[in-house]
Amino acid sequence: MSDPMSAAPDPVATARVSSPVGLHRVLEPAGAAITLPQAARRLDARPELWDDEVRIAVETLNLDAASYRQLAEKHSVGGRVDGGAVRAEVRDIIATRGKMQNPVTGSGGMLIGTVEEVGPGSPLGLRVGDRVATLVSLSLTPLAITDGLERWDGLSEQVPAAGHAILFGRSIAATLPHDLDPHLALMVMDVCGAPALVERVVGEYAARGLAPTVAVLGGAGKSGSLSLAAARAAGAARTIGVVPVEREREVLDASGLADAVVLADARSPLGLAAAVESAGGPADITVVCVDVPGCEQPAILATAQGGTIIFFSMATNFAAAALGAEGLAADVRMLVGNGYVPGHAETALRLVREVPAVRALFEGRLAAETAGSDA
Repeated sequence: MSDPMSAAPDPVATARVSSPVGLHRVLEPAGAAITLPQAARRLDARPELWDDEVRIAVETLNLDAASYRQLAEKHSVGGRVDGGAVRAEVRDIIATRGKMQNPVTGSGGMLIGTVEEVGPGSPLGLRVGDRVATLVSLSLTPLAITDGLERWDGLSEQVPAAGHAILFGRSIAATLPHDLDPHLALMVMDVCGAPALVERVVGEYAARGLAPTVAVLGGAGKSGSLSLAAARAAGAARTIGVVPVEREREVLDASGLADAVVLADARSPLGLAAAVESAGGPADITVVCVDVPGCEQPAILATAQGGTIIFFSMATNFAAAALGAEGLAADVRMLVGNGYVPGHAETALRLVREVPAVRALFEGRLAAETAGSDA
């Protein structure tokens, strides 16, 4: 009579061939060999490595803005965020899914940590002891937490944590720079795809002899401020920052990152279009960096015919964007900011180093989050 345990061999111990995109780590749906880790319901987050994998000892998670906003709003009582409830839900998501993927927004974030072990077949060029930021989403990264997130108060996007994460053969990670606070670098790398794509698109206009007007919705935020700096550096003729509240208008106006700063609700079709037009629009390029839903049609109306819209928000409804453009008879090119452009981390870090106003905004945001967490 055979040993019943022999019927279910440990796949990590027995398999020597893995998928560079992580198919071998998908547990649910069971038997679905074509399900990629991002679309999977549950991943195998055990620490044992396949040949081409890398294990990272986790230091800090960085939840993406749309995910954290949804969690904070869900667990708010009387206008105050119940940080304990947010922490408990994040802990449960990771334990249940083997990754950090918000079930409502579908998004995750990224992390920093130290390389703990490198499989002999890993193509990533990482070494044990390297301190890195992962440049792939936590929504597809096998993750296990061992400290219950006990050092996190649930009141900020950055989450101190202990545990491990697994990188696949086709994952991306960057060594943390020595000249920046690691938490500042994490904050920058979390949104580094935005300025790199903006730089590319503005560069396409410049290559045709055009100097576009660029409007950035959410211009005072992380991705927004970097996008404004990238647009100017790449040759934009005019930059317009759109913000929702007076406090952000004052901050962005003082930074000098935008030629004009306007106050508008990015969810208001006519209000946004009028605000952008008053500042020199409509925009040739509109960049959506806000983490609230309902900005698709307003962005379309704020963009000139033949213009380009870059949706760089996990709150975007892409069906609403496509159907909205059709319904408004808008001839606009719409791009999905997918978070990856070759050299994106280097682009964002260069802007932080070379544009003092960008660095000041990031340092101020980090200081505010730290103060809020300590309060």
